[in-house]
Amino acid sequence: MTGSDSAPDQSPAALGPDLTQGVAAQSLKNGSILLGHVNDEAVLLMRSGDEFFATGAKCTHYGAPLSDGLVVGDTVRCPWHHARFSLRTGQALCGPALDPVQSWEVEHRGDTVIVGRKRALLDGATPPPDKTAPNDAPKSVVLIGAGAAANAAAEMLRRCAYKGSITMIGAEQDLPYDRPNLSKDYLAGDAQEEWIPLRTREFYEQHAITLMLGTRVTNIDPIKRNIELDNGSTLNFDQLLIATGADPVRLDIPGATRTNVHYLRSLADSRGIITAAANAKRVVVIGASFIGLEVAASLRKRGLEVHVVGPEARPLERVLGPQLGDMIRALHESHGVVFHLGDTATEFGDKTVTLKSGAVLACDIIVVGIGVRPNIALAERAGLEMDRGVAVNEYLETSVPGIFAAGDIARWPDVHSGARIRVEHWVVAEQQGQAAARNMLAAHDHSLRTPFNAVPFFWSHHYDISVNYAGHAERWDELTVDGDLSAQNGTVTFKLQGKILAVATVGRDLECLQLEAKMEQGTRPISHVTA
Repeated sequence: MTGSDSAPDQSPAALGPDLTQGVAAQSLKNGSILLGHVNDEAVLLMRSGDEFFATGAKCTHYGAPLSDGLVVGDTVRCPWHHARFSLRTGQALCGPALDPVQSWEVEHRGDTVIVGRKRALLDGATPPPDKTAPNDAPKSVVLIGAGAAANAAAEMLRRCAYKGSITMIGAEQDLPYDRPNLSKDYLAGDAQEEWIPLRTREFYEQHAITLMLGTRVTNIDPIKRNIELDNGSTLNFDQLLIATGADPVRLDIPGATRTNVHYLRSLADSRGIITAAANAKRVVVIGASFIGLEVAASLRKRGLEVHVVGPEARPLERVLGPQLGDMIRALHESHGVVFHLGDTATEFGDKTVTLKSGAVLACDIIVVGIGVRPNIALAERAGLEMDRGVAVNEYLETSVPGIFAAGDIARWPDVHSGARIRVEHWVVAEQQGQAAARNMLAAHDHSLRTPFNAVPFFWSHHYDISVNYAGHAERWDELTVDGDLSAQNGTVTFKLQGKILAVATVGRDLECLQLEAKMEQGTRPISHVTA
């Protein structure tokens, strides 16, 4: 799976010391991570303050080496996509990982630290043995949507020992799936389709999560506390999460509805592009966006000739700045992608794309990736407050008590930038779903609610290079670069009025983690951290 580094050799000879034989405590500094083994399993021994912990060595998301990650408080964080795990229990505390890592008991004898018995491993939706839900928890929770936010919310409700009814309603027929992979490894042919679902159908049955797939919600009645479905039935709720995601922006030009024109949002869309690519030689990608460029990289890997059309002077400049935009363009050009920038499509033919400049590009298939729009129509009809998305408070609750929103549609007060923001990132959607679930369980005791204050994070993968981005900068007045982006090793820092709003790194996974942790702590991140 995608990442900035390959996973380490897991043979016992390569795993360092036998941790059952003990390690000198003074050899481990605060925050240090030691890769060793217990029997034939790779195990990390970590120190946080005066405490020592042992967990498995691989992230349960894409298998990244946690030995390259970061210890923050009583968590260890993944270097690739910033999942975090509890050092005490191994639980995955926030997305994108859903499953825990294994944990071991650790004994501190004098000056020696010894790893002992393996602890019982719970799955991602099983509560710890001592966990109990509030006695006044809601009787029923309905989740509109079956993507990142809704799926994470359902699992978190069960992990918090919620015993009531959970119903997840999704318009697509497929089980909740790993959407980022649709434009990356799956489209490139490096990920099998059986890897794409987040869970099996049996998982939802085991945890009493009712799935209503291929079903649309047509109306929400905040007064009666029910929803109407497209089959004419109604469903009552005590607490409701709206996580309807976003829809691709579609072009309205001659030929836009031809069968050779594809958009990429769903698993069905990705399947369709893969099928079309099997008999194609050349593709024109409309849009030099993250999706467009990831599609370009994936289809180049399949051997297609790729042309990218975009109105901007350089790809991704609006989000990442000119330096990273130039690096990404050069990376794609080194793999044979041909750019047509400062131009737009005016007509699609059976085997052609006509551009505003007058140029005509021959092609077999066309993929359009020009952005998405939040799917807010349902929330609007329900009378919820809007703010270029669905307005929510710091607890992700909408203007109607008991109705929450998360993911692509939610605009929330971001404590880091000081602004209300809405982002379209997979990790944020999962984290918001989990936060909303916890706050739903505190419906009758608001003192138990926890504000959503995560630093937004996303990653974009192109060939063998990943760009990691932490924070949120819709605009900036100062941009600094540390390192050599042309060598795919550097950090870009985005500032507004002297305040750092976001950082983007290439080839510096640990540094991105460190800077993100600084942002979380409310301190000003330093411009460069030596890994």
